[in-house]
Amino acid sequence: MQPEGSAEQIRSTLARIAHLADTGSVEDYVEQFTREAEWNMPANPDRGIPAQVRRGREEIAAGVVERRAAGIQGPGTFTRHVTTAIAVNVTSETTARADAVWTFYVDTTTTPKLSGVGSYADEFELEDGRWRLSRRVISRG
Repeated sequence: MQPEGSAEQIRSTLARIAHLADTGSVEDYVEQFTREAEWNMPANPDRGIPAQVRRGREEIAAGVVERRAAGIQGPGTFTRHVTTAIAVNVTSETTARADAVWTFYVDTTTTPKLSGVGSYADEFELEDGRWRLSRRVISRG
């Protein structure tokens, strides 16, 4: 078996982030990000969430904790993040970009409903021998 190439490792990281947002621990989720990562999300009036920019794993973790406390995502909320149409561009030995489409479903154990759709514009860095997300810009629509 051959080791995964950089693009496939990045796709796996994106999938892992989606899974961990819904069912994983906060610690495992933030481990997918570089230490100094930046996470940008537009306002979501439907969910009562203001626009946010989080910098560093600590701030990103705080945002996850807030969304979980509000019942918006995480274990027991019966929500799912789905990431598709992933295009990866490895720009150097240690950097890459990825563009993807996301969909967000709620009520997944009863009557699943599409709650949101948008795109991710992501940047990755090779940190500690692993591809980690260094910047995410989330767009709705």
